[in-house]
Amino acid sequence: MVNMNEFVRLLNRVIERFSLTQQAPGRSKPMDGTRVGAADKPERAIDTVFVALRIFVVLTLLTGVLYPAAITAVAQLAFRDLANGSLVAAEQRIIGSSLIGQAMHEDQYFWPRPSAVEYMAGSDTSALAFSGASNFGPTNATLARTVRTRDEMFRTANGLTASTVVPPDMLFASGSGLDPHISPDAARLQVNRVAVARGLPPAAVALLVEEHVEGPQWGLFGAPRVNVLKLNLALDALQ
Repeated sequence: MVNMNEFVRLLNRVIERFSLTQQAPGRSKPMDGTRVGAADKPERAIDTVFVALRIFVVLTLLTGVLYPAAITAVAQLAFRDLANGSLVAAEQRIIGSSLIGQAMHEDQYFWPRPSAVEYMAGSDTSALAFSGASNFGPTNATLARTVRTRDEMFRTANGLTASTVVPPDMLFASGSGLDPHISPDAARLQVNRVAVARGLPPAAVALLVEEHVEGPQWGLFGAPRVNVLKLNLALDALQ
């Protein structure tokens, strides 16, 4: 374990050597009251270099080895699932993460919100780590056309009337393009489509949606939401 008293002494020595270099040429008077001649300066300089190297080694061990190792150990012991990426497994294989959305457009599944990067192009290896938004401003004509297209497609796919309000999260992409959640209202509007495609009672699918509504973070932050991947996995489990 690092001796902090030794570390403080080393630091004081570096400060003392630095103060010597700031004094007038010839003989000078260091902080401890003794006099140092010009002949002593090379030796003092070498001592300063070794002190600096020792401090470098100590700080490297503290911040580059001991601290990361301690944080990793705590994370693995107390938050193993979160520390490893909140991975989701099905049929004994990893199929995704509850923190990253997936492109899903089949009628028998709940759709995620739109993605400007199509959720990393279905996790194609050439697109991994690629995320982001369209960066279109609110007055951009391309954005307006895209929103209208999404609105029409969502209404048509789910058999919605003209008076039904489509939730904004089904019309606008998230900032990351990888958002795993949709609003409860967006999920509820998809119940009939999913139920018909799977031959299930709409009530059973609707109940599944309500069971997967997550409240605000710690009951304070954010809005209620539904994790699309978890909901679709639960949907598969019904059959």
